[in-house]
Amino acid sequence: MLLSLAAAITTMALKGVAAAITGSVGLLSDALESGVNLAAAAIGLIAVRTAAKPPDREHQFGHGKAEYLSAGVEGGMIFTAAALIVWSAVSRLIEPQPIDQTGLGLALSAIAALINLAVGMALVKVGRDKRSLAVEADGRHLLTDVWTSVGVLVGVGLMFVTDLEILDPLIALLVGVNVLIAGYRLLRRSVVGLLDAALPADDAGKVLAVLRAHCEAERVEFGAIRTRESGRQRFIYLTMFVPGEWSVRQSHELADVIEAEIATELPGSMSFTHVEPLEDATGIRSLCR
Repeated sequence: MLLSLAAAITTMALKGVAAAITGSVGLLSDALESGVNLAAAAIGLIAVRTAAKPPDREHQFGHGKAEYLSAGVEGGMIFTAAALIVWSAVSRLIEPQPIDQTGLGLALSAIAALINLAVGMALVKVGRDKRSLAVEADGRHLLTDVWTSVGVLVGVGLMFVTDLEILDPLIALLVGVNVLIAGYRLLRRSVVGLLDAALPADDAGKVLAVLRAHCEAERVEFGAIRTRESGRQRFIYLTMFVPGEWSVRQSHELADVIEAEIATELPGSMSFTHVEPLEDATGIRSLCR
């Protein structure tokens, strides 16, 4: 996230200079998006540090949802940037203006795009590996910014070749729409996470595979299986039905083994197992049947 912060400062400066020397509203829109990147990187850094804190008395399930809040704030900021971009584009559509020093401006913007490409790819990889929504979201935002920059570069280049001044504000409008889509996706993912979404199908499948293996090995059944994720944290809740003659110790020893196996398949996850007598499983939907 510190790398993202440094990249945002650098690219915002490069694109700001490019917009200033050319007077292009398309390049200005690109610079505004980089300004959002800077604020988002700062918020993301705070969120990642908060989410990494261990559980405490007031937050007994950890602080993982801080990353969803970060993504939500970033999405809202993206919408603000999009509104500024569209406003600038409409103003320039009404009064088209020529641009200056196109070559230098495009070169500076291209350098900024390459920086964002490298940093964005690195952030997405780290975010996936560490299961950090804030880091991955920031990386995807930077990659979206790269495509925005490519579109601006092509459009401003065409304007330079064709002398069609209207292309500049039209490019800015397209950038604004692209930014709006990126903001919507971030907000949607943030809301889904805050609403305690279930684990993705692949992760849930690993949990079920562990449980099915014990259906065959022991005389037990499983039901009421629920999952949720909170940032990098994953929680699994299940009921294990064991033979009535089993002791409490025997039941909980098996529960401990199963929870350890789930944690091996899903590192960082936490499982909660409720034990019931097998005789009470009648009429309950069981994973083992």
